[in-house]
Amino acid sequence: MRVVLQRSKQANVKVNGEVVGEITNGFVLLVGITHNDTEADVKYLADKIVNLRIFEDENEKMNYSLLDVGGQILSVSQFTLYGDCRKGRRPNFMDAAKPEKAEILYNLFNHMLRDKAVFVATGQFGSMMDVSLINDGPVTLIVES
Repeated sequence: MRVVLQRSKQANVKVNGEVVGEITNGFVLLVGITHNDTEADVKYLADKIVNLRIFEDENEKMNYSLLDVGGQILSVSQFTLYGDCRKGRRPNFMDAAKPEKAEILYNLFNHMLRDKAVFVATGQFGSMMDVSLINDGPVTLIVES
């Protein structure tokens, strides 16, 4: 499982021009799932992400987690995170999980985040989406299981 995490001051995701998910201060997560991911990968990343200390304290050191600052999450499914660009000019997406499996694990991931008392907005699985955000910092990390 691979997540691109962007610390954000504000973000939203639109499908067909309509906002389907929106947050203020928190994280935008682009979530990719591969064939061999399991519930254990989902649990590991949910715990890791909400506890990452990447918000500044009063001394401008990254000491606070999403839970500490009461942040929110905008979670967007992103199979293209498993695109392989090593050969040719068109990415190969063979490492991305099939939609049936990916959607189950993606929904479980969002459920586990919500179980940690975090507000989680989402995009729409399998849809073309427009994601807008104000990247805070900018702080962008790749987190993998």
